[in-house]
Amino acid sequence: MNDWVVGIDLGGTKTAIGLIDPNNAIVEHHRLPTLAEEGPASIVERIGSIVDGFRALIPAGNNLVALGICAPGPLDHENGVIINPTNLPKFYNTPLRDLLAARTGLPVKLEHDAKAAALGEMFYGAGRGEQNLVYIVVGTGVGAAIVMNSELVRGVKNYAGEVGHITIDREGEPCACGSRGCVETYMSGPWLERRYARLVPTSGEPVHGGQVAQLAKDGNPEAAQVVRQAGEALGTAVATLAMILDIEHYIIGGGVVKAGNLFLEAARETAPKYSFISVGPRIRIVAAELGEDGAILGCGWLARQLVG
Repeated sequence: MNDWVVGIDLGGTKTAIGLIDPNNAIVEHHRLPTLAEEGPASIVERIGSIVDGFRALIPAGNNLVALGICAPGPLDHENGVIINPTNLPKFYNTPLRDLLAARTGLPVKLEHDAKAAALGEMFYGAGRGEQNLVYIVVGTGVGAAIVMNSELVRGVKNYAGEVGHITIDREGEPCACGSRGCVETYMSGPWLERRYARLVPTSGEPVHGGQVAQLAKDGNPEAAQVVRQAGEALGTAVATLAMILDIEHYIIGGGVVKAGNLFLEAARETAPKYSFISVGPRIRIVAAELGEDGAILGCGWLARQLVG
């Protein structure tokens, strides 16, 4: 094969772009601000300029054949439309697939960001060799992608995987979704920050979620307490998923993984407590291997499917 593809991870604040060679290695990276307030035309043009530059890097006799892009949901992956992402307000009902195809002259596939990262980990990372897995990403929110028999599980409206809004405490903290005690209120970045601030009040700059995770890894006792509670919430959610889906392999991505084994071990210890004795011992909770490259490589895999 001599086909090259491009993978793009479109986020609310930054966009990461990778040129992927025929061996599925990212050989060129670009990161640029999304500038979401400028609307979709701006980022489409800037992505197009980078793709133009990529063409000059491809060896003679090789071809750039397709492009894959992922974005926050909700989105319509079949028609290539971003519907109403909360952190991209000017992108509502944007036909991103068609806009990029027109600018680049390439076939384009649009996918949800968590689902793209799940595919990246399944084919190239911590899910290699697994046909059934759940990828859980912990960031500003908490979402998941479910893979069964090597196929993404989408649900009726492509909303499957909202693990962040599994309720684990009916009397718990009010969540932005309108419910209470959601998983997200224990382990998303903003909630790590909030829970740490309650233990360590400060008049200075707030300690953000990623910093809380790093402090926990460095031995800060208050941060460790917050991160351990987050891991227990994760373990409870994983147990619920394992009981419903009968899936054993769970890959965890996102900033809180910086806390390392403190977070993951708490989840591993908790999951068997809330699942059948025949289920709990089979649960495997592992860290994602690819980091931010997971979504790019997943988009690259999707791009290859467009051209066979």
